[in-house]
Amino acid sequence: MFTDSHCHLSMPDLVAQLPAIRAAMAAAHVDRALCICTTLEEFGDVHALATGYDNFWATVGVHPDNEDVQEPSLDDLLQRSALPRVVGIGETGLDYYRLGDRTVADMEWQRTRFRTHIRAARQVAKPLVIHTRSASDDTIAILKEEGEDGSAGSAGGVFHCFTETAAVARAALDLGFYISFSGILTFKNAQDIRDVAAFVPMDRLLIETDSPYLAPVPYRGKTNNPSYVPFVAQQIAQLKNTSVEEIAHTTSANFDRLFNGVLV
Repeated sequence: MFTDSHCHLSMPDLVAQLPAIRAAMAAAHVDRALCICTTLEEFGDVHALATGYDNFWATVGVHPDNEDVQEPSLDDLLQRSALPRVVGIGETGLDYYRLGDRTVADMEWQRTRFRTHIRAARQVAKPLVIHTRSASDDTIAILKEEGEDGSAGSAGGVFHCFTETAAVARAALDLGFYISFSGILTFKNAQDIRDVAAFVPMDRLLIETDSPYLAPVPYRGKTNNPSYVPFVAQQIAQLKNTSVEEIAHTTSANFDRLFNGVLV
């Protein structure tokens, strides 16, 4: 019934507990999960999850916040994205939250990396999994510059774990992207994000855990896992004045539409 559109099951906090997590997923009617890659070094582990279990899929990408890791070339992404059960490019994007002593101008390496991912996604016609934090203007601008405007030939994709404003959501929607919400929606101080979720059209919504991070209430502060994604759906159901079952059905159908051929 439910689909977790973004989790990191290859991380040590979760991989050792995988049998228990899969049992909890089944009990919670979480039928499927997309396992997200954040470095080329971990891609083998992420891909092994997708090939080892018939309800897991994988992406390939290098997170914008990861430094001192193998820098992905276009060919690196193209080769790995062609492997079985790899359905998206990312996690990619921009993150200026931890600049420290650096300036935005110093983050050109992030912008170059982002462009490489966009070009790979367009070549293989697989959607982007976008991370943006304190960098939404540049994220939207680069997508437009690279031709990701929703027109024919666009890769499209999803802005995951959305925490930006309604204006950013509107800009992403205008470019043809989906918006995914995480357990943050359930946090007491997240009314602004709930307002954005209420605004996003049903046919552009996805739900996720971003496991092992951001466990929803009532598990906030604990290690997150895909079996908790129904709590995100429950919050959205309240915002949309509909049933949890409808949110499960709609977001799973949206997932299928975005990741075209995901069941192959």
